[in-house]
Amino acid sequence: MPITRTSLLDLPIIETDTETGTWGDAVNKGLTQYLDIAIAGITQLTGSNFSGSPNYDLTLQLTTGDASATNIDYDTAQYSAIRVTSLNANSTIIAPASSRAYKVINADNSYTLTIKATGQPGVTLNPGASATVIFNGTDYIALGVQASSTLTAGTLIKGAGGNLVSLATVGTDYVAPGAATTFTALQTFAGTTSNLAQSLVNSAEIVTVTGSGVPATVNYDITTQSVLFYTGNAAADWTVNFRASSGTSLNTALAIGRSVTVALLATQGATAKYNNIVQVDGNTIVPKYQGGIAWTAGNASSIDAYVYTIIKTASATYTVLASQTQFK
Repeated sequence: MPITRTSLLDLPIIETDTETGTWGDAVNKGLTQYLDIAIAGITQLTGSNFSGSPNYDLTLQLTTGDASATNIDYDTAQYSAIRVTSLNANSTIIAPASSRAYKVINADNSYTLTIKATGQPGVTLNPGASATVIFNGTDYIALGVQASSTLTAGTLIKGAGGNLVSLATVGTDYVAPGAATTFTALQTFAGTTSNLAQSLVNSAEIVTVTGSGVPATVNYDITTQSVLFYTGNAAADWTVNFRASSGTSLNTALAIGRSVTVALLATQGATAKYNNIVQVDGNTIVPKYQGGIAWTAGNASSIDAYVYTIIKTASATYTVLASQTQFK
């Protein structure tokens, strides 16, 4: 009766009373040697083992040993580990589509290494990376990845699917120092008891420039700008109402114990007008005026700069410090 073989590693199953005089060689060369590489063997591959251009690939073969030879070679699929060096380009290993796992080491310094089942995307390892991959019934996926130990300081990695990690991309996965970006959520820089939270060499604030004069009621949305500049002459005294935006109250946006400082620039004609009512979220507040005296008029033929510091001391409770300065 001929030797039958296992379905996964192609190891020989010798039937009773067969292989007389050769069963020892059949076991040693077809079973023992294969179990050895399946448990602890590593095949060392180089770029010369991969064929094709520009796509370089290598197909692992389920070789079989018998009484005459092991037939184990560099492309034998039964090895438990694969180490690759000196690649000529990004390269691919095509492994059998059967239940197995490999420890894969891409020891090349320049090119990626992909291990996959035929027709599938597989797992791609960056230069210097290693992984344990397993066949999931369709393709090989990574159980764990170790990034290259030669990564430079500051290099970031990201999850890439299938339990794989890869190098993160600047501008897509994270913002690198020196790159322009816009934050839409509240950012908190806490600092410490011995270090300030920010050090700004220069910064720019948003200014909204409006060609008309100051309207009767200014709904000042502090989430829109830090400076509101009316370049037309003011026609009447006005109310300024501070809020976060048209749909969000300042009480919602500003935490207790926080403050915000904004400016309103009013252009004045020959007959000057002034800000006579200050509100927060539609509620009138009497400010504390610079110098202790409330202004009662504007300054003709000039620009009046009003600066307001709004301090939230409790829920819907504010102290507003206000100043009026003439610029001419």
